[in-house]
Amino acid sequence: MSKIKPSKGAPYARIMGVGGYRPTRVVPNEVILETIDSSDEWIRSRSGIATRHWASDEETVAAMSIEASGKAIADAGITAEQIGAVVVSTVSHFQQTPAIATYIADQLGTDKAAAFDISAGCAGFGYGLTLAKGMVVEGSAEHVLVIGVERLSDLTDLEDRATAFLFGDGAGAVVVGPATEPAIGPTVWGSEGDKSDTIKQTVPWNDFRVGDVSKLPLDSKGDVKFPAITQEGQAVFRWAVFEMAKVAQSALDAAGITPEDLDVFIPHQANMRIIDSMVKTLKLPEHVTVARDIETTGNTSAASIPLAMERLLATGEAKSGDTALVIGFGAGLVYAATVVTLP
Repeated sequence: MSKIKPSKGAPYARIMGVGGYRPTRVVPNEVILETIDSSDEWIRSRSGIATRHWASDEETVAAMSIEASGKAIADAGITAEQIGAVVVSTVSHFQQTPAIATYIADQLGTDKAAAFDISAGCAGFGYGLTLAKGMVVEGSAEHVLVIGVERLSDLTDLEDRATAFLFGDGAGAVVVGPATEPAIGPTVWGSEGDKSDTIKQTVPWNDFRVGDVSKLPLDSKGDVKFPAITQEGQAVFRWAVFEMAKVAQSALDAAGITPEDLDVFIPHQANMRIIDSMVKTLKLPEHVTVARDIETTGNTSAASIPLAMERLLATGEAKSGDTALVIGFGAGLVYAATVVTLP
């Protein structure tokens, strides 16, 4: 017989509050067109993006996270001292160690909260939300702060016609805490590593240690390019359109609801055509509000779902208590989908 005392947490978990931060600089497509041969019409038709936000030197990964987190904590009606764990999903924090989550936890004023980073690309928010739910129900933390944050402008090759227009910067955060009824459904998640080359960093960091410039990509001026995110657009598009609708439907099934039961659909803001295709494939009713934040925010990877959620609630397009399907998918290729009750 085991001598270990069983864990004791809350019966269920819920999202208690949400916050977002978008950098002050708004970048229209015209700026992108200065370095690629394209047009505003082409960018809008292919992606749905008209503008995106790019961070200044002062708007660091930590600074944006702290701003978004402060709003989420206030929205949840708790204090930073009540946060028991901080989970940060990002691919654009360039210091290998320590985790940026530890600094954020300290700056927010938590009481020595557990803190760690995860790397799950555009599915990072869903991964973090799942971990947070587990901690609350298991009892290792009563309240968990989940942050999705990116400065993808630092990882954008402005001469790459396929990706230069896609990415934006920003941070979104939620507080997950105890609930008396189910408010975060089962997560349907996974990875398809055989397709990992379809979205990747152009050059690994350690290639810069070699000193052989011939192995490194050069820009139009002959200077060495900083590593950037590259992708096989058509392959990613086909995968997202055909496979992610199945994952989204599986999340609905796991939660025991149908599309008619939904109030809101918040997919990762990767591409407007992908979003519209998923809506059609899932046969979402007209009454379901669909997040299309990508038009003015661009693709902010792990930050896109909480940013879109925050905007829908702020504008009144969604309301507290609504039932929402959220799904993230991206580099890896990884994915995560679940049904939640909005805070």
